[in-house]
Amino acid sequence: GYHRALFEKALEYHSGEQVSGLLLLCSSYICHVVESCSSTIHLIIRDLASLQKQGPNALLQEIKVLVVAHNIPTRLFPDWYVAMATSPVTRPQGSTQSESTAEVVAECLTCLLKLAACIQRLEDDSEDTNENIHTFEPELLIPAEMINCLCNGEECVSPEDFVRLYLSPSQPTLDS
Repeated sequence: GYHRALFEKALEYHSGEQVSGLLLLCSSYICHVVESCSSTIHLIIRDLASLQKQGPNALLQEIKVLVVAHNIPTRLFPDWYVAMATSPVTRPQGSTQSESTAEVVAECLTCLLKLAACIQRLEDDSEDTNENIHTFEPELLIPAEMINCLCNGEECVSPEDFVRLYLSPSQPTLDS
């Protein structure tokens, strides 16, 4: 319901620009991929920042913005999908600790690309993709250890920090 209301609000301000993507619900985390115009994405991030300001009673906790990309030529997801991961995916103990945050983000994006390809195949093979999308093969899901690494990584900012950085003017030095 929260996302439906948020997307209706986005459509109200940016008519004609649909939101597509994936909301992957796992036992201890949510992975949220949003595809839309930059103003809609920034509206969603601002809304997540206001949600996070609610403190310990907020619907979502420890929100991080991993990547915001502009001018993507095509969308990965033809529609908006919600899927549940039935069991947490794990990796060998300590395998994430030796990787940099950038490497973990790249691995997450790779998993999401594979997931998008799987959804595309389901779209092509089935008349009703939403009926088949509720369960995924474990290798397509982002392991919980990667999510924990990203939540603790300093490079991944909260929505509030993202908005502050986005709205602050750049301060180039006079020598540059």
